[in-house]
This record gives sequence, C-alpha cells and structure tokens, in this order.
Amino acid sequence: MLSESRTFEPIGIAGSGKLAQAMGRLLRERGEPVVCVAGRDPVRTRAAAEFIGDKVDPVGYGELPGRASRVLIAVSDSALQDVAESIAKSVSGAGIALHTCGAKDIEELQPLRLRGFSCGTLHPLQTVSSAEQGLRTLRGSAFAVSGDGPAVDWAERIVRLLEGCALRIRPEARPLYHAAAVMASNYVAALIDGAQGLLAAAAGEDGDSALRALEPLVRTAVESVFEQGPVAALTGPIERGDAGTVRLHLEALASTPRRIQDLYRAAGLHTLD
Repeated sequence: MLSESRTFEPIGIAGSGKLAQAMGRLLRERGEPVVCVAGRDPVRTRAAAEFIGDKVDPVGYGELPGRASRVLIAVSDSALQDVAESIAKSVSGAGIALHTCGAKDIEELQPLRLRGFSCGTLHPLQTVSSAEQGLRTLRGSAFAVSGDGPAVDWAERIVRLLEGCALRIRPEARPLYHAAAVMASNYVAALIDGAQGLLAAAAGEDGDSALRALEPLVRTAVESVFEQGPVAALTGPIERGDAGTVRLHLEALASTPRRIQDLYRAAGLHTLD
C-alpha cells in the first residue's frame, strides 16, 4: 500500500449496493475513517454496514451530513439526483461529495454544491458484479475523475490508495467515456452470449458446456489484445481476406435470430475497417 498522509475527516457512504459496499470496505481496509453507510432500505443498509466493517453505522440519507464531512455517493444514475437532494436538505456546513456514476458529471450534485459542498466524480472503469468481486478487481483499476478542486484532490487520493490510475475526463466527454466502458464490458458479455448460443446449437451442447468450451479461446484472445494491441492480435477469416468463409457464416446465420445476424455484421464491418 502506498504511503500517504492520513486525514481523519469522517467518510459516509451513500448507497447500499455492491459498489458502495466494495468501496466502503476497501477504504476501511486502507485506514480511512468510514463511519456510516446510508440507504433507503433499512435491512439492506444494515447488511452493507456489516460488510464494510465494525463500528460502521447504518443511517438514513438525511443523517449523513451530521456524521461525515466527506460523502461517497455510490447509487445508480437514475437515483443520483434524488439522493443528492435528500442529503442536501440536512447540510449545515462545508464538505466534499463524490459520485460514482459513469455517464454523469457533477450537475446532479448541484443541490449539495449550492449548500457549500465541493463536488466531483469517481467512476471505476471496472465491472462490479458483486461486492466480493469488487474487493478483488477495483484495486489497480482506472477511475474517471472530474469536478471542483478539493473534490478532485480527494478522488485522486482514493485512486492512489487503491493503486489505480486517474483519468481526467472533460464534462462534455462523459457520455463518450461511458460508451467506451460499456463496449469494453457489457458488449463483450453480449458477444460471448451470442457465440455461446451458436456453439450450443452447432455442437448439440447445453449452454454451460458451450460456455466452458469457449473460455480458453476468449481468454487467449483478450490476453493477446492487451499484449500485442487489437490490430496485431487479430486472426480469422477477415484478417486473412477469406471472403468465402465469411459468406458461409452469413448463409448459416440466416436461420438465427436477426439480432445475432446484426451483431455478427456490425462486428465484422468494424473488423474489416
């Protein structure tokens, strides 16, 4: 862990989901004073507090400003504005707030900003499917940061504590940044799902067997991309100029759902470029 001067300003986590739990626990493990976690559902909030660590209290959103001068808001994009407004109603002094949403900048935190908070963003360029998985994968990840000076300072401190990389994203470029993240994670899962269905149909296997068969291929392909770069790692019929094989693929795909055909064509056209 990096050596860095400690600050004892208490931290509150807004949100009780998997990312909120993982970030809260990681900060606690690195000596940061996470004192409470807030949510709307008391049962989920209590479970999140227990996951983050001892002496972390479950509270309501309105209690956060009285307990913590630094607030990390880890909720969905659709809930962000409502949560910011709920917290802002109880603000009585200066503080710092960061949110972890990918496509939004700090405009949704305006209610807090108007009450004297320095506001910023801290979005992990990482997929978090469970709190436990987040503990393993958030460390060393890149994080998109933006916002007011003190908020950016805190965001970059968190990135250093997690041994990650800070990406300064311009406010107007947030949707483009988030689209890149979606393509690199969600759409990879969609491509593999499509391949899984085709292989299961071709081999007469169940979906689980098809997925296990694809795993070595997918892992090798991804590793090659990061070792050599996407262009150098490319193999297959398009890279070889084998139009006949691509034609056979398209003929075979004619009996599959249109969305699978469109997925193959879209990926193929980009590969061709």
